[in-house]
Amino acid sequence: MDVVVTGIGLASCLGSLQLTWSNILQGKTGIRLHSLFPDFPTYPLGLIDTQPSKIDDLTQRILLDTLEDAQLQIPLDDCGVVIGSSRGCQAIWEQLATYKDQNQDWLNTLPHQPATLTGRYLQTSAPVLAPMAACATGIWALARGYELIKTGRCQRVIAGAVEAPISPLTIAAFDRMGALSSRGCYPFDRDRSGLVLGEGGAMFVLETAALAARRQATVYGKIGGFGLTCDAHHISSPQTVNGSAARAIKQSLERSGLEPQEVNYIHAHGTSTVLNDRHEAQLIQQIFPQPIAVSSTKGATGHTLGASGAIGAALTLMAMKHGYLPPCVGLRDLEFDLDVIIQTRKTEINHAMCFSFGFGGQNAVVGLSR
Repeated sequence: MDVVVTGIGLASCLGSLQLTWSNILQGKTGIRLHSLFPDFPTYPLGLIDTQPSKIDDLTQRILLDTLEDAQLQIPLDDCGVVIGSSRGCQAIWEQLATYKDQNQDWLNTLPHQPATLTGRYLQTSAPVLAPMAACATGIWALARGYELIKTGRCQRVIAGAVEAPISPLTIAAFDRMGALSSRGCYPFDRDRSGLVLGEGGAMFVLETAALAARRQATVYGKIGGFGLTCDAHHISSPQTVNGSAARAIKQSLERSGLEPQEVNYIHAHGTSTVLNDRHEAQLIQQIFPQPIAVSSTKGATGHTLGASGAIGAALTLMAMKHGYLPPCVGLRDLEFDLDVIIQTRKTEINHAMCFSFGFGGQNAVVGLSR
């Protein structure tokens, strides 16, 4: 039983799914310098609007776009829900803790709020799940949705991740770790200096191929196999190339029924941090001996943390649909011996992979096919 994608909704600092895709192909970035909080200097950030988004509003916006794209209407009482978020309602907690918002009902600020909001809107009685696996959350959510269908629990699932992470605590934490750039996001560049926080998310309608065929739905692609592992090695630094990230890639290849040479494109995690990009480049060189097209779209959207894998998967499916590889926006001086896409490249993509590697050594990899 194949699981296919019949709808996508996306929001980023570059706009909706279509606007984000069009802008990236033109080499544009949505990252701008912002001074949002009085106790912090100016930082480059990927804001959707002039002020940080609220996660409930962002969830609703992406969900409505997803349903419209899939030509579905509520109620969907048998539709499963798997919506993750690594920061959840943290920004609201910060306001509550500093007495800046006394009207907020704390019961609506729990980590599963985006999933709960989605389930209520759909009026579903099917499973509603809210995974959290740091920056691997988006692909982890796709995996959980895929499993609900493959095990017969659901025929249709809305899966994805949403993140509104731009808050004083998040900025301070990444800055203290030395992971936050003050200049911009340049994945795989010799002069990269750290990640840039962004907000946004992506959701997908997953269905059995049979259900999609019965309703004559447009199909973006097929979900292949997943690799989900954890290093338990260090709170933030990745393990060596022989660690569990490599096992996640190999698991995904095996479960997708693919050999490394059959993969046409890798959407890399590509955070623009010194450690991640070096580690990821070594992994690709080790497992994919032939030259393989690679890019990261975080130079255009910023790092949306738990939502980044979902956004990466959405843009990879767009690449399959339209036959263009998105460039690694911001890259000027490539440090590694990889075929990193610097300018939009026209090519047919039959099989692709998306990587996500989160803090705590949480690794998620998915295979996607036409």
